[in-house]
Amino acid sequence: MGPSRVTDRANTDGHPPAGLAAEEGATTSSKPPSRFEQLKAGSDHLREPLRSELANELRSFSESAVQILKFHGSYQQDNRDNRRKGQEKDWQMMLRLRSPGGRIPVPLYLALDGLADRFGNGSLRATTRQAFQIHGVAKADLQEVIGTIVRAMGSTLAACGDINRNVMAPAAPFSGGGYPAARRLADQIADLLTPQAAMGSYLDLWVDGDLSYRIRPSGAVRQVMARQAEGHVFSGDPEEPLYGGTYLPRKFKVAVTVPGDNAVDLLTQDVGLVLFTDPNGRERGCNVYVGGGMGRTHNKDETFARCADPLGYVEAPHILDLLQAIVALQRDHGDRDQRRHARMKYLIHDRGIAWFRQELKRYFPHPIRQLRDEPRPSLHDYLGWHRQGDGLWFVGLPLLCGRLAGETKTNLRRLIETYQLEVRLTPNQDLLLCNIGAPQRSSLRRELAAIGFDAPETTTPLTRHAIACPALPTCGLAITESERILPSVLERLEQRMATLGIARPLLVRMTGCPNGCARPYMAEIGLVGSGVDEYQLWLGGTPGLTRLARPFLQRLPLAQLEDTLEPLFCAWRDQGGRRSFGAFINSLGDDQVAALLATAA
Repeated sequence: MGPSRVTDRANTDGHPPAGLAAEEGATTSSKPPSRFEQLKAGSDHLREPLRSELANELRSFSESAVQILKFHGSYQQDNRDNRRKGQEKDWQMMLRLRSPGGRIPVPLYLALDGLADRFGNGSLRATTRQAFQIHGVAKADLQEVIGTIVRAMGSTLAACGDINRNVMAPAAPFSGGGYPAARRLADQIADLLTPQAAMGSYLDLWVDGDLSYRIRPSGAVRQVMARQAEGHVFSGDPEEPLYGGTYLPRKFKVAVTVPGDNAVDLLTQDVGLVLFTDPNGRERGCNVYVGGGMGRTHNKDETFARCADPLGYVEAPHILDLLQAIVALQRDHGDRDQRRHARMKYLIHDRGIAWFRQELKRYFPHPIRQLRDEPRPSLHDYLGWHRQGDGLWFVGLPLLCGRLAGETKTNLRRLIETYQLEVRLTPNQDLLLCNIGAPQRSSLRRELAAIGFDAPETTTPLTRHAIACPALPTCGLAITESERILPSVLERLEQRMATLGIARPLLVRMTGCPNGCARPYMAEIGLVGSGVDEYQLWLGGTPGLTRLARPFLQRLPLAQLEDTLEPLFCAWRDQGGRRSFGAFINSLGDDQVAALLATAA
């Protein structure tokens, strides 16, 4: 008998049945603040109890301190591989950087590489939001590690927590085509949405209050920040004028891209911006999408993955005002009673995009027009060699699952230091080496070939775009494996497809739990951990990341993966024509897909 069919299926748009939508009502709850909201309000702008507990000699933080620590860019974890009955857990900290657009300057990269070896587990991991993570840091070493990152002009502030996270943008350092403007806008948004009081707390804790490391936004950003103390955008807290003392109800994610380039998975963001520029690269305006998000919980129909809705087109001078207006709207109307229901996607689903547009007028006085036409989006990965512009080159190197360790890490450090190559991380967990001078190109190509990157653009059809979350052994939410087994999963699928005579690209994403950090709900094949060595099977996403997949199997044993998918692969080979696998799944319809899955051995 094959695996059981999912019974709590989402609708084709990823939303729950309409009856689950919340009724219209007051925007503020009559309930007393939740424990979590009280914790944030009483933290002295994210200082306590973290500051007090940093001074003790315990190997771990209390739960309250852990929640505040997240705003500073760190999660407390224990290595499950090292659990022993009757012994204290192997407590350690994961640190995540805040690197808008994935940009890592040379001094920061070298500092991170050294910190990973001295205080971490010896590896760096590129995330799906274009930042590095360091795993395995002891509590006693946390101040030295974060302080070193700050002194190397990096930051971990707001990489986690109920706040705007790392702002995504195309990693490619192209000098034309709107890419420089998109990078600038991502930097401006990151500055604009940096918490002002929390910046002071951050510097107090990690570099003894040294204000020389404070972010200095551009003049345009400062003007918009000054308006945070006006009208409905003002939180009422002069120290934290946009966020207020309780910050946001839940995490908030923003991405910027250029027309046609969907490397950033635009529709999965709380706010997605497609930036249009004139022939000289000057900003004209943005198509704006709102309300995307991937996180969900198994067997909780009120939680679901969702693609963002189109909001409209906004002229360039008003984009930053729009961003802070949307944040303020979510601050005031997002659900602060149920954290599971706190993301902006639920607010828009419950109230509707028409309500959102109308309410936004209270915060944003400028016009929002109809969307401009865009080319069909595609997932760009930038692997291989590319002309950067201005006589420079860059090269994209594949890092399956984003893990950089061992000899590869050692050799890349040597090349980055020798050639002074800026690093940029892609949302696909790959790494770009940038600013390569034409005279350096030949020698660098030879050195890359010698360490295993002979032809970095010639990856296999499945590994090129596959991504996975870390999962076991360190993530506390993981139900089962993801990163550690993705290479073998891809190899098995490739072997079966080769046996069937199929040699075509296929977008596979894998997570160890339903929270969706690797955005599996947009994949053509999404594997979402639902039990030990068991996964939900999601099908029907598209290569350009424009459509949500749908769940078909609740508990697919990993051992049965190839046999389960073979009937679909055969039908795709025989009937699919030139369509992608995801497009073919959607053309079949859910009933036919289910019937084919049921024929599996």
